[in-house]
Amino acid sequence: MGNEIATGLSGLALATTILLASGAHGLALAADCNRVASPGLNWSECSKTNIMLQGSDLHGANLAGAHFDSTDLSNANVTLANLEKATLIRTWLKNARAEAANFSRVEAYRSDFTNIMANGARFASAELQRAEFSGAQLTNADFQKAELGRADFDQAVLTGSNFSFANLSRATLTGATIRGPVAFDGAFMFLTRIEGLDLSAATGLTQQQINLACGDKSTMLPAGLKAPASWPCPPDDKD
Repeated sequence: MGNEIATGLSGLALATTILLASGAHGLALAADCNRVASPGLNWSECSKTNIMLQGSDLHGANLAGAHFDSTDLSNANVTLANLEKATLIRTWLKNARAEAANFSRVEAYRSDFTNIMANGARFASAELQRAEFSGAQLTNADFQKAELGRADFDQAVLTGSNFSFANLSRATLTGATIRGPVAFDGAFMFLTRIEGLDLSAATGLTQQQINLACGDKSTMLPAGLKAPASWPCPPDDKD
């Protein structure tokens, strides 16, 4: 009986130790939420909504699942940062540095990525409806399965980007720079604006996609595809 009691107490002590350690670990992680922006910090799941973080250095930070709705991150440095599943609704990332950052599965409806430097960044499966990417540097960016309805890429650099299985319905690619391959395998291109684009090196494009899109006589297509009789489309209603 004594051995059983001792064993039980020993097990209880071990369980208590584990719980205390887990709690301390959780508090240690949560403590980063109160830290000022700095490279490499852990703001995962933290709430940082409606605040001013312009010019903050968050290089390599863990921002996964963090809440940045309506927050100003203009000119911030999020290079190599992990923002997977973060909420960035109506967030400003204008002129930010985000090379190789992970924006996979973010919610970024109507967010401003104007002039962002995001070469090699990942936006896979992200919610980016009506996002503004004008002037963005997006060479080799990954937009696979992203929701990009009415997103604007005017003057953006998209060489090597991957839009496979993305929803580009009513998105504006007109005015973008594409000097080489860009992937459109399985992308939904209903009324996607591609006027004036050189898509001769694009991969994955089909005639069905082109028939749905909006180009003009200056749009250059891959060999074997032709401009439909419906081109040019009427101006888009920017409601």
